[in-house]
Amino acid sequence: MKLSFDVNKADKYKSNSQIARILTENWVSENSYCPNCGEDYLSKYDDNKPVADFHCSSCKEDYELKSKSGLLGNKIVDGAHKTMIQRITSDINPNFFFLTYSSSTWTVKNFLIIPKHFFTPDIIEERKPLSITARRAGWIGCNIDLTRIPSLGRIFLVKESKPLKKEDVLSKWNDTLFIKGSSTEAKGWTLDILNCIDKIPNREFSLSDIYRFEDELQKKHPNNSFIQPKIRQQLQILRDKGILKFVSKGKYMKIAK
Repeated sequence: MKLSFDVNKADKYKSNSQIARILTENWVSENSYCPNCGEDYLSKYDDNKPVADFHCSSCKEDYELKSKSGLLGNKIVDGAHKTMIQRITSDINPNFFFLTYSSSTWTVKNFLIIPKHFFTPDIIEERKPLSITARRAGWIGCNIDLTRIPSLGRIFLVKESKPLKKEDVLSKWNDTLFIKGSSTEAKGWTLDILNCIDKIPNREFSLSDIYRFEDELQKKHPNNSFIQPKIRQQLQILRDKGILKFVSKGKYMKIAK
């Protein structure tokens, strides 16, 4: 995987934003692959297609690209809040590529995929409406809050300027697929428990460690009066899916991938 952009592709453009868009999209077209099925080539949709930027001709998965110069950060600025919520809750929501690059050397720094089944309304942060003096007064944008996405759902193809092995990327993607077919409620619980596990610093942890998040989970799921049994149920699911290892009674270990 080549990490440098083909700057000749943007010779006809003057705007920095246009140059960045052309170079990053061209790089993905020439260097990326489908994390779902392993197809070596992603096809680009026509410009301004509302659904996504790229698609896999083999498995039909859609991908949208978000790019920025510099550090990835915790939040990614996106478009209209209402539109984003509609997209991620629809049947045609895309997976998201996030690419960071150096604008001085035009090289890729990080390139990761977040599968669409990790996108819920909880991770879309509503920004303040534009002021009454703005051209689009009252318009409400959004941020994608990456801190609310479990580490299981942040799959790097390139990390800190180092490409990862394709087989490892495909394996990590495959580890997430059990979430894809879940109901909205089941998905919410699984993602919440994964986020709680991420907050536990040690690789091995006990039920008491994760029970500390009971109040937080109760606020997110006010209609459930049996939080601890639900936690144990989710840990069992994650163990069965190979995300956790059962060590002994009340003890679990995160499986390093």
